[in-house]
Amino acid sequence: MAMAQQGTVPPDPQSSDPYEQLGISPEASFEMVQQAKHDRLASLPGDDLKGRARIEAAYDSVLMQRLKERQLGQLTGAAATASKREAVVPSAAKAIALPNLPQLPNLPRPQLGQLKLPRLALAEGNKLWIPLGGSALVLAALLLTGGQPGSAELLLALATLLTVLCLQRRNGRFFPAVGYGFISLALGLLLGSLLAPALAPLGLALAPGVLAAFPALLVLALTALFVDY
Repeated sequence: MAMAQQGTVPPDPQSSDPYEQLGISPEASFEMVQQAKHDRLASLPGDDLKGRARIEAAYDSVLMQRLKERQLGQLTGAAATASKREAVVPSAAKAIALPNLPQLPNLPRPQLGQLKLPRLALAEGNKLWIPLGGSALVLAALLLTGGQPGSAELLLALATLLTVLCLQRRNGRFFPAVGYGFISLALGLLLGSLLAPALAPLGLALAPGVLAAFPALLVLALTALFVDY
């Protein structure tokens, strides 16, 4: 490492200062911090594990110190620029944002005497995509395995659990989520029992269990997507 380079100082392995251990000054740029770490590691024997651990610890300490100083607004000059670049490096792989669907207007929350009824408002972000994707998977499983004994009941139980979890995650209240989930299941089963006999004469290529469970899955999905209490 060239000692004449700006921001470098003679390294002192015995110092408690991480900058002195790396052989850099507090004004060193981010590239110089990385280069100092690389040069110091290269100068050590391959079996000097303690020395390597000290250098790694000094490097981490410098990054953490600069992060704290940046949060307090104390960095200036080259160190401030380096700190900004350090903050960019870990966030290079950003999460892929899911597209947002058009937002529907929120309907006013109805009241029945002192009882506040839930209002209908389409969920947003992950609170929209999780119930939408989960309901689609359960429906696909119902169409594929609906003719097998017990499959419709199992899938309805999974759909009810998904609805309860989505409502609790959206509204932050568990017991109302359980209540709305089971109310939706009961309404869906009632609707399915009424529609299944009417649809059976149409000769649809669907098992009776699918015809009865499909309305219940639909009601559960709509509850998870729209109910806001």
